Amino acid sequence: MMRFTLRPARFRDIQSIRRLIWRVRINIFGLDWRRFVVVETAGGDFVGCGQLKPHGDGSVELASIAVVERFRGQGAARLVIDHLIAARKQPLHLMCLPKMVPFYEQFGFRTASHREMPSGLRRIHRIAHTVGSVTRRDVPVIMRLD
Repeated sequence: MMRFTLRPARFRDIQSIRRLIWRVRINIFGLDWRRFVVVETAGGDFVGCGQLKPHGDGSVELASIAVVERFRGQGAARLVIDHLIAARKQPLHLMCLPKMVPFYEQFGFRTASHREMPSGLRRIHRIAHTVGSVTRRDVPVIMRLD
């Protein structure tokens, strides 16, 4: 298994973060590099990233967790998630596709009830549910870590 290094993102990481987020097709909004951590190889190759994203309602979301395809399954995402969970100061939420629920349950996340969802994520969930029922696509799940 490859060894990775975790560090705070730097200004020069902006393009790598944006390209990866686009490539894996996750939420492109709220990509402020100053909130990100970056995983890299010993040689300095960009491996992946993640952030704690604040919302206007005061909630915080584990977001933008992404790993370059050739590095998946080697512990890079776990490194990012463990670090961000340790850095939190309040309950943490995330939004993921149903197929990712078992992965996040390993970290202690559980599916949030509608009442437990922060207002911003509840609104996104409601819109996604409406769109998903029309397009027959998977509706994202909102999860919570207390």
